[in-house]
Amino acid sequence: MRLPIETSNLTFIVVAPPQPVLDFDSKQPRIDANGQPIFTFGVVALGSDGADIINVKVSTEPKGLVLGGQVKVTGLVATTWAMGDRNGVSFRAERVEVLSGPATKAPVAA
Repeated sequence: MRLPIETSNLTFIVVAPPQPVLDFDSKQPRIDANGQPIFTFGVVALGSDGADIINVKVSTEPKGLVLGGQVKVTGLVATTWAMGDRNGVSFRAERVEVLSGPATKAPVAA
C-alpha cells in the first residue's frame, strides 16, 4: 500500500549522506523505471508530536546534502512491505532540495 505523506508541517535534517541503493544479489546500483539510479539518505523528520529517523529513496543523486543540513522533501510516499516473517515501511520522495547548511555550535567559554 502506498501512503502519501504531507510534509509541509515537518522539518527534515540530514543525518546520513546519500548512497546508491544496491541490488541485493548483484550488488549493482538499482535503477528506476526511467533508467535513473536510486539513492538513499537518512533524515530526522521533526513534527509537532515528535521525531523519527527515516531513510528516504530518490531517483538521481541528491546534490549538496550535508550532515546537519535542513532539506525540503517533496512527494514523500510511505510504502508498506512484507517478506516472509519480516515487514516494514519504506519511504520514497519525488525530490529533495537543500534549504540550509548544518547548524553551527555556539562558542564555548574558556
